[in-house]
Amino acid sequence: MAKMIHSMIRVLDEARSVEFYSKVFGLAVADRVDFETFTLIYMSNDETGFELELTVNKGRIEPYNLGDAYGHLAVSVQEVQVEHKRLTDLGVNPGKLVELNRDGKLFGLFFFITDPDGYKIEVLQRHGRFQ
Repeated sequence: MAKMIHSMIRVLDEARSVEFYSKVFGLAVADRVDFETFTLIYMSNDETGFELELTVNKGRIEPYNLGDAYGHLAVSVQEVQVEHKRLTDLGVNPGKLVELNRDGKLFGLFFFITDPDGYKIEVLQRHGRFQ
């Protein structure tokens, strides 16, 4: 069986992105691999073996065009309202809390936050299928 191990996004500024993902999601650099024309930074935490791979293409100065194919990354947290307040207090401007119901029952409680390169990340309450 296949096992999901990482998702990759291209970022312009390594330090800015590492700081964001560290501050916002508690990710730490697990590995950093430098090549002649690009650098790969693997970030993770103790919650999961899944990693976020940040790719920095050396010499790139223009922001990436995210296009209309990219959707979002998603993370789950124990208390989404507490996390929303923490991120608000950090000044990273999370979006509004949204409650999504289906058949009269809670399906998801979440908000979105945007990283420095414009990538959307959904932050979900651990509930139902979102563990």
